[in-house]
Amino acid sequence: MVPATPAYLSAPRARRAVLGALLACAAAVISACSGMGDLFNTGSPSTPPPPAQPESTAIGTGQVRVAMILPLSAGGNAGIAAQSMKNAAEMALAEFNSPNVQLLLKDDAGTAGGAQQAAQQAVQEGAEIILGPLFAHSVGAVGGVARSRGIPVIAYSTDASVAARGVYLLSFLPETDVNRIVDYATANGKRSFAAMLPDNAYGTVVEGEFKQAVARKGARIVALERYDLDPAKMQTPARLVAQAARGADAVFVPDGADAVPTVVQALATAGLNTRRVQLLGTGLWDDPRISADQALQGAWFAAPDSAGFRNFSARYRSRYGQDPVRTATLAYDSVALVAALVKTQGDQRFTDQVLTNPSGFSGIDGLFRFRNDGTNQRGLAVFRVAPGGAQIVSPPPRAFGGSGT
Repeated sequence: MVPATPAYLSAPRARRAVLGALLACAAAVISACSGMGDLFNTGSPSTPPPPAQPESTAIGTGQVRVAMILPLSAGGNAGIAAQSMKNAAEMALAEFNSPNVQLLLKDDAGTAGGAQQAAQQAVQEGAEIILGPLFAHSVGAVGGVARSRGIPVIAYSTDASVAARGVYLLSFLPETDVNRIVDYATANGKRSFAAMLPDNAYGTVVEGEFKQAVARKGARIVALERYDLDPAKMQTPARLVAQAARGADAVFVPDGADAVPTVVQALATAGLNTRRVQLLGTGLWDDPRISADQALQGAWFAAPDSAGFRNFSARYRSRYGQDPVRTATLAYDSVALVAALVKTQGDQRFTDQVLTNPSGFSGIDGLFRFRNDGTNQRGLAVFRVAPGGAQIVSPPPRAFGGSGT
C-alpha cells in the first residue's frame, strides 16, 4: 500500500499542479475511510485521570517544530486512544519520507490544567502549530495560550462549541453526518421526517442540526422525541413518534449500535411499520452489529468510506502489531497535513488563509476542509444497511463545492 498523505489543494490550476508534483514525491493521495471515533471527545474521560505528569518527547529532527498534546498518562480509554494516536503520528512522519518537521509530543494527562501547561511549554519551545488536545475541556485552555501568540491549533474534540478561528477541529462532527443524510434523503423524495433522539449531549447537537437541515430542504418534521435507554421509559416517546409518523417518509434514529435496535423495536411495537418508512442514521451506524440486525436492513446512514481506514489499519498492524483506535486517523492526518504544508507553502504554511482553503485536503478519511469558524466539513458517503455489511449507495464527493464558510 502506498503511504497516504493529505494533498494540499489550492485554487489556481498551475499552483495545484506544482503542489501535486511535490506531494507525489512525498507520498500518494489517499483514499477515504469509516465512521465515528471510539471516543466522543466532548467531556472528561470516564476514568478520573491521575495528576498531570508532563511528558515531552521530540520525534524527528526537522527545523519546523510542531507540538502534539495528548492524554498519554490518563486512565481508561483516553490513555489507550492517546497511545494509538501517538503511534499514528509517528507512522505519518515515517511514511512522509523524512519531512522537515520535529514533533514535540506533550502529555496533558486528560486535564485542562495539564493541557494549558503543555501548550505553554510548546510555545516556549518554538512550536509553530499545536495538534490536539483530545477533549473539549482542554481545547479551550490550549486555544487561549495559542491565540495569544498567534499560533494555530488543530484539535480532535467533537464538540463544535470549542471551535473558533485559529482553533480548528479535525474530528468527526455529528453535524456533517446529519446534513449529508438529510440531503440524500430529500434528493430521493423524502419530504416528511420523524426522529427519535437520545437524551444526551450528542442528541442535543444532532437535534439542532437536524431541524436546520430539514428546514433548508423545504421538508418538514412531523414528530421528534427524546428517549432514555431504559426500555420502560422508551415506550412513551416511541408511541408518540409511531402515531405521528404513520404518514412520514423517513424516521431518523441517530444513535449507536447499543441503542438503535432497541429503539427501532420500540417503534415497531408501538405500531410503526418500519418496513414502509425509510430508516436513517449517522456515522454511529458504521458498526457490524447494525448490518447484522434484520430490522435495519435497507436503512441509510452517512459516514466516511471505509476503504481508507482498512488500508491504514493494515499498515498500522504491520508496524505495531495491534489494531489502531478509530481516532488514530485524526493524528495521522493532522501530522501528514502539517508535513505537506511545510513542504509546499513556505512561510505561509500555517496561516488561516492556507488552513481554510475552500478546496480542502485529502486524508485517510477522505476530503475535509476547515471552515472559518473552526469547524470542519467532510466528504461523506451514504450507505445502505445490508446483511454482508453496509454498501455505498452514494459515494463521497471528489471535490467540495462552494466556499465552505
